[in-house]
Amino acid sequence: MTPVRQVLPIAPRRCQIHPMNRTGAPHRRSKALPTIAACLLALTGCGLGSSTSDLDALQASAPTEGPSCHPTPDPARRQFVIGYGSLMQEQSRTQTAPRATGSRPVDLTGFRRGFFTQGAMPGFNTVFLGVVPDAQSRINAVVFEVPAVEIPALDIREYVYCRVLVPPGALSMLDGGDAVAGQTWIYVNIRSSLGLASDTVPLVQSYVDIFLSGCLEMEQRFALEGFADRCITTTSDWSEHWVNDRLFPRRPMATFPQAKAVDSLLSRRLPEQFAAIRIE
Repeated sequence: MTPVRQVLPIAPRRCQIHPMNRTGAPHRRSKALPTIAACLLALTGCGLGSSTSDLDALQASAPTEGPSCHPTPDPARRQFVIGYGSLMQEQSRTQTAPRATGSRPVDLTGFRRGFFTQGAMPGFNTVFLGVVPDAQSRINAVVFEVPAVEIPALDIREYVYCRVLVPPGALSMLDGGDAVAGQTWIYVNIRSSLGLASDTVPLVQSYVDIFLSGCLEMEQRFALEGFADRCITTTSDWSEHWVNDRLFPRRPMATFPQAKAVDSLLSRRLPEQFAAIRIE
């Protein structure tokens, strides 16, 4: 497997994050988010520059879609999944897998995270976080146990990714507890899903908010100073093609679960009119 080159430089200075309370209460909407967002918008100041992935190198590491993308879990073993994007946030994760609570912070080697996943909506599209195998990369994430019966729902949610086993020894627990024992999976990009942000397929703030609020949940719950900061610095391809859609989320499934079905119908039957739709 060809390693993907590491493009993120070491940050010369840390982004400033407001202190969090340590009550252990579930995180809802942190006052730290505006500060993080401001730091993200000044990418050079946070040491991230404008790093851009080599799509050919990414595709060389990504699997192709096929029957082996979603192998059957071993029913005799406990099942765990690594969350590195929206699955890090408990509210987002449990909408799909209600019993997937109790996530734990981890350090994961051998995978690279970045904004290089293009959605497949027929209407307004956005980029999402993805990972590809990369022996030189290391990210922070979460691991959570999930009943085997809920894994098919996660597979449907993560339909532009393949679920693959995490190699033994790739995980380090950051909460001081014992390592997980069972099958541990991660969703990696399929080749056809790879693509960088652009004017028409931007990075959107509503998704960034979900990702970073999940990072802040871990930072607060386990008193891990700098965990959210590291979520930023171990993620590549932050882009100037970035829109703030907090008021009107550009990802319609966030508020309307049937958005993809409705948009597919409209784009098929009213192609000219559908193509002329603009975001208010």
